[in-house]
Amino acid sequence: MEQFVMKTKIYMGESCLDRLKELPAKRVFLICDPFMVQSGKADWITELLKETGSSWEVFSDVVPDPSIEVVSKAIGQMQKFNPDGIIALGGGSAIDTAKAASFIYTKLGNKRLYLAAVPTTSGTGSEVTNFSVISDPAAQAKYPMRSDDMLPDAAFLDPRFTVSVPPGITADTGMDVLTHALEAYVSATPCDFTDACGEKAIRLVWKYLAKTVEDGNDMEARAHMHNASCLAGLAFNGAGLGLCHSMAHALGARFHIPHGRSNAILLPHIISYNAGLLDLTEQEACRKYGEIAAMAGIAAGTDKATVHGLVRHIRNMMNRIKIPQYITDLGIDKDEYEKAVREMAEKALADNCTATNPRQPKLEEIEAIYGQLCKGGCP
Repeated sequence: MEQFVMKTKIYMGESCLDRLKELPAKRVFLICDPFMVQSGKADWITELLKETGSSWEVFSDVVPDPSIEVVSKAIGQMQKFNPDGIIALGGGSAIDTAKAASFIYTKLGNKRLYLAAVPTTSGTGSEVTNFSVISDPAAQAKYPMRSDDMLPDAAFLDPRFTVSVPPGITADTGMDVLTHALEAYVSATPCDFTDACGEKAIRLVWKYLAKTVEDGNDMEARAHMHNASCLAGLAFNGAGLGLCHSMAHALGARFHIPHGRSNAILLPHIISYNAGLLDLTEQEACRKYGEIAAMAGIAAGTDKATVHGLVRHIRNMMNRIKIPQYITDLGIDKDEYEKAVREMAEKALADNCTATNPRQPKLEEIEAIYGQLCKGGCP
């Protein structure tokens, strides 16, 4: 039996925040990062809460790659404030912090809180997923948590929040959208509904990502990329992710590379591996990658040739939006990287995302892919 769960109510467009006035919560805990407060974006939310007579408290200690320590600190403040609802305002870090804090808060014996998410970047899709990725800096690891109890009750896709996002971050988060959609589409456990969401997200990325990076004030492109991010989230929440995310989790945790950029650098290599482009026979995923290529108007004589064209298309787009293609372009010491490959590969193999990859890898194969991320490869 298959199932596709759509719990989260999704509101879209520049006026969607008005629906926050209907929030069924009167004591709201607002979780965001310091920039949301400094830029006045958090005020957009609190002014609406003021109109409804709600009280609120702001927790603005969210950091990139949210840690166990930050989540614990948020829970401590929640215990004192006793909220009946949470609003997560920010990128994936803020939303993941809110989901993890809300989940653990309930497990401690408190009543479940109404959870709303207002994403300010077009990348993670966290506003509609039951995932939360929490970091342990001491172990240099990231841990994906998953529970339907972490699904937000509502998501507000207001593209105005994304206008101030710099081109580099817009590019990184956009590649995260593409990776989510691609991995969901070729997943070992897809269904017609996840395929539909993934396909539409991919089409929107092909059309609007470069436009959004090159002109951050293009509101049409911003709105479509915001929708693409959410659609990709719906796709992978149902179908799962794959090896690209597993390896990106380990790579990002070890070398502090932004998650979307880690995915982007890995993506061409993962497509090649999953499709079997360097093998004598193609893998089953090759056909589905061929379908994705067709969405971009790419066609060749064989499935393998078509997927080679898809990889070139992605690399060309990465060049256009100025994303490096090797970790050695990021200032990472090659010797240090080589020493870390084995440990990263072990963590990637154990990552939950690997289970739904269309091709089950061996440890040595993951190590080889990591080696390809250096110019000239690792010995």
